[in-house]
Amino acid sequence: MLKTLDNALELLEYFTRETPSWGVRELAKEMDMSHSIVHRILTTFESRGFLIQNDETKKYELGTKLWEYGSIIRDNLRISDVILPVMHTLSEETGESVFLTWLDDHEGICVEIAESPQRIKYAMSSVGDRTPLYAGASNKVIMAYLPKADQEAIIDKGLKPKTGKTVIDPEKLLEDLAAIRQAGWAYSVGEYSDATFGIALPIFNKRREIVASLTLAGPEYRMPEAKVSEVLDMMRRKRDEIEACLHKLSISSVAGRRHPIS
Repeated sequence: MLKTLDNALELLEYFTRETPSWGVRELAKEMDMSHSIVHRILTTFESRGFLIQNDETKKYELGTKLWEYGSIIRDNLRISDVILPVMHTLSEETGESVFLTWLDDHEGICVEIAESPQRIKYAMSSVGDRTPLYAGASNKVIMAYLPKADQEAIIDKGLKPKTGKTVIDPEKLLEDLAAIRQAGWAYSVGEYSDATFGIALPIFNKRREIVASLTLAGPEYRMPEAKVSEVLDMMRRKRDEIEACLHKLSISSVAGRRHPIS
């Protein structure tokens, strides 16, 4: 019974922004699973509203039931009420886009965005995007505070480049993570998106467990090194406000496991 449930939940994880629809046979091949088992899981999810079948392509796509659950989580977190205003203030003060990325097991999820008021801005991420923890400042600052075992598990799954500057050498990545943890913040240029900078700070819950990151991002040319320290001071103040909000709401995680600082 537990194995069947695990297979069903694993199947749902294959529906991503990059691959939003799957046919039965192609998904069975991708999962290395019996065609009949995959078909049975898909039809069960469809009957419950978690998936829908496209009438034209006959492929399966995510259904509205998952959107409903996402809305419940968003409402419970009350991010828009208490955190988004803080992010908007930071965006206005710096002129850049601000992102709140949450830890979900071994991935990051973009849960809120305050877009830059400038015409040219970083807009490659959307709310709900899932991202690997080894690429870009917003993710690496989270990964830096995970236990060694979790870092190694992420590396063992494989490091695939998002750009030519993504660090995919395991030893170099671990060195970067150690440096980030020592500094208490992360800075990257072009690691997740070309010609884009990212400055990120970790966010912890009451138990000092890593749960999220606050990131400032924009075109590389607008963030010279001389400006970074000034921006960091502003970010730290806003990060502290966000942590205070989370502590007041007793929020510890959106989903997945929580990771204490080891």
